Amino acid sequence: MRPGESRRDFESRARMRLISGRLRVQRKKFKPLRHGVFLVPATITSLGLLAGFYSLISSINSHFELAALMITVAFICDSLDGRIARLSRSSSQFGVELDSLSDVVAFGVAPATLMYTWALKPLGTIAIVICGLYVVCAALRLARFNVQTGHTDKSRFTGLPVPGAAALIAGCALAYSYFELNSPRTLCSVTAPMTLALAVLMISSVPYPSFKATIHPRKRAQVELMAGVLVVAAMFLAMPQFTLFVLALGYVVSGPILMARGERIQKLPFLHPLESEAAEASAEAVEETDRDAPPDSAPLH
Repeated sequence: MRPGESRRDFESRARMRLISGRLRVQRKKFKPLRHGVFLVPATITSLGLLAGFYSLISSINSHFELAALMITVAFICDSLDGRIARLSRSSSQFGVELDSLSDVVAFGVAPATLMYTWALKPLGTIAIVICGLYVVCAALRLARFNVQTGHTDKSRFTGLPVPGAAALIAGCALAYSYFELNSPRTLCSVTAPMTLALAVLMISSVPYPSFKATIHPRKRAQVELMAGVLVVAAMFLAMPQFTLFVLALGYVVSGPILMARGERIQKLPFLHPLESEAAEASAEAVEETDRDAPPDSAPLH
């Protein structure tokens, strides 16, 4: 960014350079990737899809703890595939579509099936409606995410992410099994409104924290961050089922808390999803060009 230049002018100049084809300078800095690199994120996504399918089979066979565990495995795969794709510069529209289809199964259909067979089956038709509504809202949430990619604030999610909702359902099942509870009526009366609340939060405009952006904590906060990580790690070693439930519940509640504090989703200028990563690279190229250029240099002809 040039001295005295507003951020709006900087973003406009970056967009103009993207449109005029100046991105070729950025492309020259990297060597072409081997085709095998693109298989790694797709393989991890496929593993998450298989974990979601196995969760379905386990729920049908009344192996509820195993079904919840498979949703957790799918959650880990979903966290890894996107990061690996960005680090290896192998992001593609194919990977985005495959990830969305995998999420519908692993975080939409599988948690709804687990909730129906484990807790809501005594409600009969009402349980089918509640779980079906959860699946529809999960699909709508994923479709909205794909459409909004590139023109929303990346530090916040719009609505509860589908993996977060699935993690809370899996955490509930694991915690229920860990404490060896046996109260079907209480379980049904608690999980029914919880499933409806998760469905509504997914399609809402409630802001949720996004951990995709790089965070640079203050030096003084690094000790606090390390202490928090150690506490969470110790809890996972001592009682992993209950820890997953607490973390998932904390994340689900964090959205309404942010909204109550006055936070809203900031919309950025519209950019097609396929161009979002190119825009980021173009902005970096513009910034590097401005930093290397002399302040009062005349344009070359």
